[in-house]
Amino acid sequence: MKILVCISHVPDTTAKINFTDNDSAFDTNGVQFVINPNDEFGLTRAIWFKEQAGATVTVVNVGGPDAEATLRKALAIGADEAIRVNAAPTDGFFVAKQLAEVVKSGGYDLVIAGKESLDYNGGMVPGMLAALTGADFVNGCIKLDVNGSDATAIREIDGGKETLSAKLPLVIGGQKGLVEEKDLRIPNMRGIMAARTKALTILEPTGADAKTKAVKFEKPAPKSAVKLISPDNLDELVNLLHTEAKVI
Repeated sequence: MKILVCISHVPDTTAKINFTDNDSAFDTNGVQFVINPNDEFGLTRAIWFKEQAGATVTVVNVGGPDAEATLRKALAIGADEAIRVNAAPTDGFFVAKQLAEVVKSGGYDLVIAGKESLDYNGGMVPGMLAALTGADFVNGCIKLDVNGSDATAIREIDGGKETLSAKLPLVIGGQKGLVEEKDLRIPNMRGIMAARTKALTILEPTGADAKTKAVKFEKPAPKSAVKLISPDNLDELVNLLHTEAKVI
C-alpha cells in the first residue's frame, strides 16, 4: 500500500503572532514552525501501517524552502521520502490542485491529510483533493483500518460517531483521535541521522488560479479587565451580566 501524507508547515500555537504590510501579510520573524497537529496524527497512523502492513509512506508539502525542516522532521519520524511543491500555499484550491497532481502521478492508494491546518483553519483542501482525484472521502476521521482494498473509518458527527466503509483509493481528513496523543512519535537520533539521506524531491507547481486572496488580518480584541463581585451582592452580578456582558 502506498500512502501519501499531506503536511502543513504551520506556526507553533505558542508563537506570538504579528502582521506586516498594513496587516495584509503574516510576519514570520521569530516564529517557530511545526508539523500541523492534525497532520501529525495522520503521519503517525501512516507509520503504523508501514510497521504493521509494510506500507510505504511519502510526505508532501506545498510551500517554500523554509518548509524543508518540517519535512525532514517527518522523515525522521519514519516517512520514507518527501516531496515539496515549490509554491506559496496561499489558497486552498491552489494547494489541492498541486496535491492532486502529486497523487495522480504517484498512484497512491491512501491519502491522509489533516481535516484543517491550524493557521488558516479553512478545512477545504482534503475534500477538494478527493474531488480532483475521484477518490472516496471521509472527513473528521478518528479511526482508520485497511484490509486489502477495503477501508473502515470512523468519523465524528454532531452528537456521536459514524462508521463508514470505503474502497481504496481513499482520501481522509484526519484529526485528534486517529491515534492517541501518547502514540505520537518524537524523532530520535537514529531517525534524525537517517532523515538526512532520505529523498526530498522538489517539484515546480502546475498551473492553477487561486480562488481566494487574503486582504487583511486582524488580531482578536484584548481581554478586558476582570470585575470581582462580592458573593453577597447577587443583584449587582445579575445587573452586570445583563447590562455589560449581555449574556442574560
